[in-house]
Amino acid sequence: MAAECESGNCHAWAAKDPSGTLSPYKFNRRTVQSGDISLRITHCGVCYADVIWTRNQHNDSVYPLVPGHEIAGVVTEVGSDVNGFKVGDHVCVGTYVNSCRDCENCNSFLENHCSKFVFTFNGVDTDGTVTKGGYSGHIVVHERYCYKIPDGYPLEKAAPLVCAGITVYTPMIRHNMNQPGKSLGVIGLGGLGHMAVKFGKSFGLKVTVFSTSESKREEAISLLGADNFVISSDKKQMESLKSSLHFIVDTASGNHPFDPYLSLLKVGGVMALLSFPEEIRIHPATLNLGARTLAGSVTGGTKDTQEMINFCAANKIYPDIELIKIDYINEALGRLVNRDVRYRFVIDIENSFK
Repeated sequence: MAAECESGNCHAWAAKDPSGTLSPYKFNRRTVQSGDISLRITHCGVCYADVIWTRNQHNDSVYPLVPGHEIAGVVTEVGSDVNGFKVGDHVCVGTYVNSCRDCENCNSFLENHCSKFVFTFNGVDTDGTVTKGGYSGHIVVHERYCYKIPDGYPLEKAAPLVCAGITVYTPMIRHNMNQPGKSLGVIGLGGLGHMAVKFGKSFGLKVTVFSTSESKREEAISLLGADNFVISSDKKQMESLKSSLHFIVDTASGNHPFDPYLSLLKVGGVMALLSFPEEIRIHPATLNLGARTLAGSVTGGTKDTQEMINFCAANKIYPDIELIKIDYINEALGRLVNRDVRYRFVIDIENSFK
């Protein structure tokens, strides 16, 4: 996807080593091929994945590393075989930029589960090059992995939808969490959690937010419109909700117990896990005696992603963001680690490389 050099056709910020500190960098994006589109990046959301890979926490980072997989921008060039986009279109690019396009999962629009799925950054593309993400001035991507932003939807708000938004939307739709009048629990109130609350309310659900921090109560109820707020460490509050919820979306990033939350589900209830704790420990009776389900999920396929973006535009669902310039990114990543953001940083790329 990209060739590294001291000079190049694409301005970016990159981490050069596992310290994770980002600084200006230039490299060459590939030329537009017949099925590609090139977009001028206007905005890029900041995900915790950016922390993980800039700091080599999975021991597989390739430096220089340009992070960013919540990309929004404007089409500047299209390949000769592109039919779905034209110059001037507003588009998004999410967490992956390629797949085999021929397996059972790709043919079912579940490209995110393709064994040859290519991450938007720090992935190895089919030509052997290492992908570089959205902390950069432009990107070239096959049209299959680009999404149209409906007219009037703000680009800066669209960027987080293709990671935070779709990560929540996918399991909610898969497990029929869009039934008005039913009850939803949301564990954690960060970038993913706040979108789960917004989707839940739009679907007509009664939403309860679970948090370890009393300071989140006001924003959960007054800002996001949740119906109830519970301190998860308060055994009395938790006990009062046993067998009361149809669904739970678990966005908590750290290690946490599962039995106390699963016991809140009604018979046949579903809890969707969106994070990666070190381990999951569950007493079998918690699942079996209530016919409950604990399900995993990660991002979403191309068809669902476009559907989710359209749904957000039609229902006026917007992520709550803090807009920053690229030269603030190191401070922003530090704040993200400390959970000091409400609820998604978005980099104003368009005005950062002038």
